[in-house]
Amino acid sequence: MLLTTERLTKDISKAISKAEFGKEPTELYEPIRYIMDLGGKRMRPLLTILSNYIFTEDTNNVMNAAIAVEVFHNFTLMHDDIMDNAPLRRGKATVHAKWNTNIAILSGDVMLVEAYKQLMTIDEKYLKQVLDRFNETAAGVCEGQQFDMNFESLPTISVDDYINMIRLKTAVLLGFSMELGGILGDADEKSCTYLNTVGISAGIGFQLKDDLLDVYGDAATFGKQVGGDILANKKTFLLIRALEKAAGKTKKDLEKLLTDKTISDKAKIEGVTNIYDQLGIKEETEALIQQHFNTAIESLGKVKGSIFRKHYIKDYLLALIGREQ
Repeated sequence: MLLTTERLTKDISKAISKAEFGKEPTELYEPIRYIMDLGGKRMRPLLTILSNYIFTEDTNNVMNAAIAVEVFHNFTLMHDDIMDNAPLRRGKATVHAKWNTNIAILSGDVMLVEAYKQLMTIDEKYLKQVLDRFNETAAGVCEGQQFDMNFESLPTISVDDYINMIRLKTAVLLGFSMELGGILGDADEKSCTYLNTVGISAGIGFQLKDDLLDVYGDAATFGKQVGGDILANKKTFLLIRALEKAAGKTKKDLEKLLTDKTISDKAKIEGVTNIYDQLGIKEETEALIQQHFNTAIESLGKVKGSIFRKHYIKDYLLALIGREQ
């Protein structure tokens, strides 16, 4: 039976809505249901299933594992929102804002347990390998979040430091999601490694695209405040490169925009964006995004399995690189 990403996304959301996350006490479990029902792209479970589909037509047995990845991802979002003091997630109140911080911490803890519960349903012959790789990935995501927080207090960071941070915080879970699909499809070891590379490369490209859209995206479709990273002086690839490339008056203007609290939000966004334009930062970011997605596509080509079915992943990745939201 032919798959479509639209139908798979609906199937994943339906499976999540039917999943049992506990009932009592309601203050513990209701926030879990709340954040899981907020939706999102379902990118990680979708890539788990599509990767599995390369090797087997029966993807029913991979759904619980795919849900585990999505539960873990949302657990990290719940705790990240607390650390960032974020009021909104996907246009709705964050869990800590809707309930309180203590509830959000505890509900998040239970979500991690729920992710393991879902993983424990997979066939025993895959279990140790999957849990070993999941544990390694989960630790990496936490390392990436800590690096991100560390960067807030550092005057400067390098491009390599930033790329490593987003690799850990965002990309390694995408890599694991795809590798998981391969493992459960009895793929050979090299193919699983290549699938992991696909996910990591696409994940880095996806985050860089997100950084770019924060500055140059359409406010009507982006779903977040355009210019939010600029207002927060967030050390994205764009700002790091601008600080590295700026000289003379341009450098002084950029430093003033970053430090002068009397400058209005509108003027700050426009001023920093104009400097990005002068320095060619947009084009440089677009080239790096393309480079990472090219690596993803090349690695996908090295995966053994159905060429026809690999096209589902290729088409999905091409849609991600062309996204406007």
